[in-house]
Amino acid sequence: MPRTTRAEIEDLGAVVVDDAPLASLTTLQLGPVASTLVRCDSSAQVAGTLAALAGHSTLLLAGGSNLVLADDLPDLMVVHIASAGVTVDGPLLRADAGTNWDEVVALSLRAGLGGLECLSGIPGTAGATPVQNVGAYGVEVASLLRRVRVLDRAAGEVRWYEAGELGFGYRTSILKGTDARVVLQVEFGLSTDGLSSPIRYPELAKELGIEQGERTDALAVREAVLGLRRRKGMVLDGADHDTWSVGSFFTNPVVAEGDLDEVLVRVRDRLGPDIAVPRYPAQGGVKLSAGWLVERAGFVKGYPGEQSAVRVSTKHALALTHRGGGSTGELLALARTVRDGVLDAFGVRLVPEPVLVGCSL
Repeated sequence: MPRTTRAEIEDLGAVVVDDAPLASLTTLQLGPVASTLVRCDSSAQVAGTLAALAGHSTLLLAGGSNLVLADDLPDLMVVHIASAGVTVDGPLLRADAGTNWDEVVALSLRAGLGGLECLSGIPGTAGATPVQNVGAYGVEVASLLRRVRVLDRAAGEVRWYEAGELGFGYRTSILKGTDARVVLQVEFGLSTDGLSSPIRYPELAKELGIEQGERTDALAVREAVLGLRRRKGMVLDGADHDTWSVGSFFTNPVVAEGDLDEVLVRVRDRLGPDIAVPRYPAQGGVKLSAGWLVERAGFVKGYPGEQSAVRVSTKHALALTHRGGGSTGELLALARTVRDGVLDAFGVRLVPEPVLVGCSL
């Protein structure tokens, strides 16, 4: 980094670190050493730093929960978005991009607001949630988000985007796959009656002892969701290597209606004529369970065994985990094996959910 640029960034109050290891900033505990890391603790520092670094190639890093970094990224310059803060005004909740997401959910419930409870326990930061339209247990960010404050890097302007401008789809938005627009703040419109969103997910309804579609105490829903996620290794715990992951490594595939019969034939030829295949209506076709396909293709929990530094979670077949001492190369090799195995078995191609930087499947 040029000396004058470094001085300009430090004048903003941002912290510049040379030769910064990144593994500890990712939930996989994998990553290279960055030549330079700039930690930004406010939206103003983020905007000012990116303006100062215009023309330089940079990686934006926040919670590191949906990120797979190559083992070697020479001359990597990282901007760490660590801005944190939450304000509540009636039904409106606004959070800075670097705020821990689960803390946002917990604070919303303490404020008597309902809606976010099904998204409890998801690792990462608030700013990442609209990027890929984070969802869980039948609730997606798109259904609750009012607007997002965004830095347009090319124009050098900051403005609010309404939710309808973000092109939300299943685990995607216009913000995904590009750093041309950088999320600085998010704003949600929530209910003020202390009740949850309607419970649409059968597993969660059963856990709560209610019927699908009912609303219930939002705090009770949070506890139930956290319990379900912990049993699947989906709540971060430094001592539990099943949580050293990016959560679900593959998205649930959506199969066109016209292709579904062929998939079902292949499933039943492999597993037997009476097998019930989990599937759900979805835009563009029928959504299948990626975890179910992975496990039925032979990649059981814990695959390929204790000798491997990377393996399928022992709690959830859709999570690929790092057990310590491994590499991104090993993780990607396992991901390719799983992806190709599901394709060979059932004719369904799985697509990775995390952002891959400097690497690919």
